[in-house]
Amino acid sequence: MPAETARPNVLLLVTDDQGSWALRTRTPELHTPTLDRLQREGTTLPQFYCASPVCSPARASMMTGRMPSAHGIHDWILPEALARTASPRRPLDPDFLADLPGADTIAAMLSRDGYRCGMVGKWHVGSSDAPAPGFDYWYAHQLGGGSYYGAPIWEQDPATGVPAVPAQSGSEPRYLTDALTERGLDFLGRGPSGGDERPFFLQVNWTAPHDPWLGQEHPGELRDLYRDTDFPSIPQLPDHPWFVRENFAGPLANRHEALAGYGAAVSGVDRSVAQLLAHLEQTGELARTVVLFTSDNGFSCGHHGVWGKGNATWPLNFWEPSITVPFIARWPGVIPAGHVDQRPTSATSLYETLAELTGAMPAPDPLRAGRSFAPRLLGADLPTEADDRIVIHDEYGAARMIRTDGWKLVLRREGPVELYDLEADPLEDSDRSGDPASAARRRDLTDAMTSWFADHEVAALSGWSTGTDGAGQSTPPRIIPGSGR
Repeated sequence: MPAETARPNVLLLVTDDQGSWALRTRTPELHTPTLDRLQREGTTLPQFYCASPVCSPARASMMTGRMPSAHGIHDWILPEALARTASPRRPLDPDFLADLPGADTIAAMLSRDGYRCGMVGKWHVGSSDAPAPGFDYWYAHQLGGGSYYGAPIWEQDPATGVPAVPAQSGSEPRYLTDALTERGLDFLGRGPSGGDERPFFLQVNWTAPHDPWLGQEHPGELRDLYRDTDFPSIPQLPDHPWFVRENFAGPLANRHEALAGYGAAVSGVDRSVAQLLAHLEQTGELARTVVLFTSDNGFSCGHHGVWGKGNATWPLNFWEPSITVPFIARWPGVIPAGHVDQRPTSATSLYETLAELTGAMPAPDPLRAGRSFAPRLLGADLPTEADDRIVIHDEYGAARMIRTDGWKLVLRREGPVELYDLEADPLEDSDRSGDPASAARRRDLTDAMTSWFADHEVAALSGWSTGTDGAGQSTPPRIIPGSGR
């Protein structure tokens, strides 16, 4: 990496429940001029896969590079497990993930390398009443989501940006997307102009576009952007037989209002990204900042006949809209502009990628599942025949997926097996698991998945032995002493 580009700033922008389809390149009805700009000025990975089709395990895997069966978070974490104020019947569990036991994180790595690190927004991989390791600026949602007004947050000392001690519970009266962005701007303002010359890592975790979408949850000027469209690019399909319809009774009763709310939430993030970029441009920091935009997990708004993500169905699903998320990387003069890289990529690779882009030293971890895709972002890693053997893995409790060279296999400890030829059947309409002509393919993928997970899981943390059902997780992962295995 050229010396003049060493130790760049990193701005990691993470949305909640945004499928890869929710960009204008695939859904032209969306109003996202800033995300359009990022795509013009950077590189897009349309086949970017989360590690689990639900928020908490996906976020933990993104930050550590480990699969859920190596960090122990297998479902979205229930409110009563996280906040003193969430349930009068159940106190905060002090062992529930003040950090991720045994695993290094992106923030911890960059902090060791001299970065000042900030997080604003949704944490949801454990208690958020104190900064996670590596962060010295922290403004966190107490739980994992909810209304966009009056959100429960942990108050912070305005002089330092970290929570008061003991932590003080508060609520954010403003539209949460805007409030989180303002806190991000506050963090940025403490940089060189505020006397701190260190490079920064800022992670902005919006709750948007997660529901709720109906009523007055989103400002009128954002909802009005979608007043005159019926969203023709978003499919209206019959319910899939596995769809748990009652989870989305409200949105299903008013498709247009629900989609307008979803679109408004995305557009709210888009104008927030514009504010962050404008600040960096004004301070002269944008040119040396790696901007990454992604989401925790995918989502369907009618795609595949469901609304929701992995737990929109029973059995839990791994369809493409549930597990593919946007990914855009911008670093002018270093990352090619206007480039699209169609090779499948796992979010577990983000840790290693940021280590290579920043020159930070990753902690040794044999359980880390990802590999750096920095050479691809830098334009130096051209497609080769080996790319046909790129393998992506996903898991959700006692269900696992492998996707390689155009095929996808889903195995469940109890429940149906699925096998799809993604090249011939990109919408996953035809399950080939029972096809005698595909029996050898099914065996080969089963063996490959079994072997791979044996090397990337901890027996005591394995999702394969859980009863995960999509209804949430309330107990912490078991902490394994010693080497982490």
